[in-house]
Amino acid sequence: MQYQQYLELFLDFMQSGGFVMWPLFVANLFLWYGLGYRFHTLRRGKKASVRRLIEKHTQNIAKTKGLMDNVIKEALHVKDEISDKSYLRQALDVVFHKYEAEIKQYATLVKTIVIVAPLTGLLGTVIGMIETFDSLQAQALFTQGGGIAGGISQALFTTQFGLGVAIPGLILGRILDRKEQSLLFEFEQIKDVICTMESSNEIS
Repeated sequence: MQYQQYLELFLDFMQSGGFVMWPLFVANLFLWYGLGYRFHTLRRGKKASVRRLIEKHTQNIAKTKGLMDNVIKEALHVKDEISDKSYLRQALDVVFHKYEAEIKQYATLVKTIVIVAPLTGLLGTVIGMIETFDSLQAQALFTQGGGIAGGISQALFTTQFGLGVAIPGLILGRILDRKEQSLLFEFEQIKDVICTMESSNEIS
């Protein structure tokens, strides 16, 4: 019985703003899926510096925990396996490409929804306002309990919902974008440190 009541409340909520509410609802689901995926993939792991993590993995005293450990472990494996060290940097670029693609995944989706959601809500408001004034002209709106105020309130509901979708996505998306940029910078540090280590070994 409770599920049926919740379903009725949900349907009433979706009908309160017209047909535009359904695309906004679907966009909201995709938005939070993208945010959740990015939050999961952007978890760095240990808080130690890049150089310290590389030293631990070189000495085989580090346990794999998080993204940075996986990246460093695979990078060191490539360093040990490649025969021509002059191609080490290119080989690391190839390995790191899949990690870079992974942490960038759904970033464009999140940004697109953040931009489109308020515009979709505004479209719903414009459609609702047109219907409101059409009803006012036909004097049909005054037969409803809410009058013209109720019609305008209903029309503005889609804009409110669109902003409710976009604002959390904008804030969380910016935070995750900063984490992505930080990880990309540390990826470059890993490449530099490993290549420098190999150069030092050749000289000695």
